[in-house]
Order: sequence, then C-alpha cells, then structure tokens
Amino acid sequence: MEKAKADNFSITERKDFILTKGRQKDQLRCGEDSIAGVVSQRACVYCGARVVLNPVTDAVHLVHGPVGCASYTWDIRGSLSSGSDLYRFSFSTDLKEHDVIFGGEKKLTLAIAELAQKYNPKLIFVYSTCIIGVIGDDLEAVCKAASKKYKVEVIPVQSSGFAGNKSAGYRAACDALLRLIEPKTIEPGFYKEKRKKSINYLGDFNLAGEVWIIKNYLKQIGIDVNVAFTGDSSYEALKKATGASLNIVQCAGSMIYLANKMDELYGIPYLNVSFLGIEDTAGSLRKIAKFFNDLEIMRKTEELIKNEKTKVSAVIQFYRERLTGKKAAIYVGGGFKAISLIKQFKEIGIDVVMIGTQTGRREEYETINDMVDDGTVILDDANPSELEKFMMEKGAHLLVGGVKERPLAYKLGMAFIDHNHDRKHPLSGFVGAVNFAEEVYSTVCSPVWNYVTGTGAAFPAPQRAKII
Repeated sequence: MEKAKADNFSITERKDFILTKGRQKDQLRCGEDSIAGVVSQRACVYCGARVVLNPVTDAVHLVHGPVGCASYTWDIRGSLSSGSDLYRFSFSTDLKEHDVIFGGEKKLTLAIAELAQKYNPKLIFVYSTCIIGVIGDDLEAVCKAASKKYKVEVIPVQSSGFAGNKSAGYRAACDALLRLIEPKTIEPGFYKEKRKKSINYLGDFNLAGEVWIIKNYLKQIGIDVNVAFTGDSSYEALKKATGASLNIVQCAGSMIYLANKMDELYGIPYLNVSFLGIEDTAGSLRKIAKFFNDLEIMRKTEELIKNEKTKVSAVIQFYRERLTGKKAAIYVGGGFKAISLIKQFKEIGIDVVMIGTQTGRREEYETINDMVDDGTVILDDANPSELEKFMMEKGAHLLVGGVKERPLAYKLGMAFIDHNHDRKHPLSGFVGAVNFAEEVYSTVCSPVWNYVTGTGAAFPAPQRAKII
C-alpha cells in the first residue's frame, strides 16, 4: 500500500488515514478521534450508545440534555418488535440555559418520576449528552435514588460527548448492558444445567426483521436463540443472557467489547459471524454448527444451505450477468460489514474500488487490504471531500453507505445503496442477498442515469428476477 500524497488534501494530518493498495506495506491509522476541522462522517458518543440500546423494546429511553439530541436519534433504527413498542418514543429532559447554569439533576429526577408513574416500565436508560459532561450532573446518584424509590431498574449510560468517538458510545452502551444482565445470584450448577444448545446473537438490531430471519435458520438446524443484543429484545430476555452456551457477534464494532467481557466474567465463548451475502451466511452457519460438534446439527446445516442456495442461485446469476464490470464504493460504520460487502459485490460481479469505515479496527483493515485489488483506496473516518475525490477518480458507479452519504452520491450523479440502520428492507441471510442484488441492479441500471452527464453507459429499464 502507498500513503496518499499530502498535496491531495487540504488537511495534511489525514494522509496516514488514507491508503492505496499495491505498492508499500504501510499500515493504515485507525481507531483515533476525528481530526478537528475535518467534519468526518462519524456520529457522536451519545449516538453510538443510542443506536445500540434503542431496540430494547420495553425500555424507556430518556435523553438527559437539550431536546435536539433526542430529536436527532428519535426512532433512529428500522428495528421491529414482536412485543412492546415503548422503545419508539424518545424522551428528553429538554435542558435550557437556566439548567445549564444551575444544574439539571432536579429536572432529571422529575422526568424519571413522571415516566415511572405514567408507563410503569421495568427498565429506564438515562443517556448523558455533551452538555452533561460539561456541567457535571451526577447521573449515577440520581438513577440510583430513582431506582430505589420507584422499584424500577434505572441505568445511566455515560455517553457524554467531548470524551471520544462513536466507538466510545458503543462501549458505554455495552457497559450499561453488562449492568443489566449481571445475575444477582448464581446458583450452584447454573452454567452446567442451563447452557445447552442456545446462543446469544450479538450485534443485530432486527432491522426490517433480520433477527427473525436468522432465528429461523438456526431453529431449522436445532439451535435456539436465547436473546439478541439488542434487536427485538426485552428486559426479561436480556436478564437471561448469561444462561447461553455461545455468543455469536454480527456487528463487531458495537459488540466485541461486550462479547469479550461476557467471556471473561461468565465464561461464554464467542464467534465472529456475518449473515450478509450468500458466502458469509453459509460460512457462519457452518461455523456455529462446528462449535456444537453435533452430527445432526451439521447435517441439518448442510441441508439448509443446499436448499437456500438452490432457491437463490438463478436469481443471483441473473443479476450477475447484468452487473459484471461495474464499480462500487463502500463507506459504512464497521469493518466487519465492509468485509462482507466486498464478498457480496464479488458474488454479483462488481469490483470494489474504494472502501472505508467509521470505526474499523486494524485487523479488519488488514483483511480488507488482502481482499481488494491493487489500486483500491482504503479510508478510515473519511469526510465528504475525500469520498467525493476518490469516488470520482476511481470511476465508481455506485456508493453503499448510510443516510449522511446519500445526498453526496446523488449530487455527483451516482447511484446509492442504503445500508443504514434506519432501512426498512432486510439484507441478512439468503433472502437478504437477493434483496441486495435486486436493489443494486434496479439502482445502477435505472434509465435515469441516461439523463445525467458523465455517468456510465445507457441501460434498459430494469427487469426483476423471479425466485423459484
């Protein structure tokens, strides 16, 4: 890999965070705070915590800070619920200038009291925001007093800003979950008796019902999902988390800390998995089956994979024939998702020419470097200017990203694929691979690009493949 030249950037401090594969073996810098003045695509600490905890369906989510913070993250995930919908409300203490000067603890105490009496929840998460880190309200003391008074679990989430990046928010959320799942007492023989063929599914937030898709696969091969962290989860379900025999981790960026702590504290091992794309879905199911070392589970796993591949192979081939030769740019939150997307694009004949993440880890970037072709640009914590520069230089036909990247792609006359956490269509599992291929095709091959100057060749109106 070769370091990008400083004269390509207005902020030279960014040069070590951007590499082009193919010449030198320099390591990409990552896992650091954003450089001041760069306006990167990362979210704040509070947002990182909120997106992890928000899918806990029967919890009250109270944001201690100005109302804008609660508004920013209201209904932030496309997470579905099979039970309560209390999580879809966003409550705020709505701090004003007076509260900033004299402190907001009294207002927080009153807010918790009102919510406890009105909704009678079993769990309240109280999120700190940037301003709380400045004025120094004691969330721990307020939450402890409220919990004792109203007989409800009130857990502070230490997610105030100016203390790190989005990854710090993930860790704050995991610390809150560790407090929640900690057993009050552990009976003799607890682990031996309760740990059978059940798993916890970490890092899936049930976007468009994706937890249900994976649960169905696992049920077919004879494995129960104890609880998902945190898609379609509830207070009671999370309390039983320490009774599983294995943790599987889909989103490593948000949940690897929790997986490591559960291994350390409760002896629950974990596997990194990915259910994005055909290759990774099949590989992850096999990895789980191998862990349990059960011949019947292994047999059922191979049968499931064979049946599901048979259903989708013709459809994937249909889209592959029409997409081969196209070029994609990727900019997503975590490194593990980026790795899966490289494989997924290869399945449909598309080359990745630029790839970046907000919170990728060093080992994930090393894997990405091994997977992509020479000349591919790899970025950590990019800003819009950098994304624009490299997408145009590399001739990308589409960008895969989140809500912040969509306007950039459209302004450049480029197709866009939504892989954000507020989407309403599932992209996990074998059915998700078909949805992804269909969306890529219908977007990249839309006739609208015939009317945009500087884009690729003209295409006929998209056709939809049929699943047999």
